Amino acid sequence: MAWPTHVSPAYSVVLVLLFGLAAGLVGSFGLMRRMLLAGDVISHIALPGLGLALLLNINPLAGAAATLFLGTILIWQLQKKTGLATENIIGVVFAASLGIGAAITPSEDLIEVLFGKFQDLSLVALVMGVVAILIIIVSIWRMKEQLVLILFSPELAAATGVNVDRLNLYFLLIFSLTVLVGLRLMGALLAGSLIIIPAAVGRRLTDNMSHFLIASSTVSVVSVGTGLVLSSFVFPRFGLGPTTVMVAALLFAVCLLKKNA
Repeated sequence: MAWPTHVSPAYSVVLVLLFGLAAGLVGSFGLMRRMLLAGDVISHIALPGLGLALLLNINPLAGAAATLFLGTILIWQLQKKTGLATENIIGVVFAASLGIGAAITPSEDLIEVLFGKFQDLSLVALVMGVVAILIIIVSIWRMKEQLVLILFSPELAAATGVNVDRLNLYFLLIFSLTVLVGLRLMGALLAGSLIIIPAAVGRRLTDNMSHFLIASSTVSVVSVGTGLVLSSFVFPRFGLGPTTVMVAALLFAVCLLKKNA
């Protein structure tokens, strides 16, 4: 029996919702580490790889993965050697990547690269996406206590046996992997938005750590799920990425109505 080359659209929806869950979790820790805007910036690091892959007629995600991995290692090394804050290093790499990516990406593919396009997935793409998301979720769950400890005191974390530099690298790689999964769905400009906005909503709603993780993940899943429905049946010309971001931004606006205790 031949294996199917494409899977049911329902499975694509499952991948979208799982991505929302992973993005919410990663965004929560990104906010606590004061690198939430890195989600938007890191997605742009993929642009040179996307553009080069399109020029060479190979899988764009393979090119994006290569530049995201190299960019993440470069950010980590520069942070260690210069002592500058992560967001400063990411900003420099972002600017260079954006310029290179915009210059080499074919103009006919630029809109899809920047804003994404929801479509049926091949079986291989579905499996790879699900595996990547499971890696993200399991890694965050296993690292969560160490990540929280580093937030309060890197020195105490090191004294208890935590390799702070290595943990920072692991988190950056997980962060970049989350962005990579979102590239096909949301595009390079918007892939980081589902990391940024739901975490901001969750932080606004609660100060409790567990509740914060749950709220961020829930808002992320609701945003991408609602965005998928609206972009499929109500506003098809908008696309999944822009619609999801508008839904998430609306939820953030609503949460601003909540009075501080």
